[in-house]
Amino acid sequence: MEKIAPGTWVEIEQVILQPEQRAPNIPEDTRQVPYLLRVSGFLVGEGVLGQEVEVRTIIGRSLSGVLKTVNPSYTHSFGDVVPELLTIGTEWEA
Repeated sequence: MEKIAPGTWVEIEQVILQPEQRAPNIPEDTRQVPYLLRVSGFLVGEGVLGQEVEVRTIIGRSLSGVLKTVNPSYTHSFGDVVPELLTIGTEWEA
């Protein structure tokens, strides 16, 4: 098990609600899995992937959870360009 040094940028995962605690009016497939929080921060002490650790976020919050990723990156996007939206707000009156 590789130890990760304090101060390393990491992502943790914390279970907020277990499946049995979830609202009854959400879709069944959603209700069957835990509600998770994923947050990035600086590792407070030494850590190992898969173990409980504490992190300090950029705004100074201290949170604990299971260490999931070292140096997490962002993979989201706003999707493909929608040409019809490109001219919104650019139609000027002559």
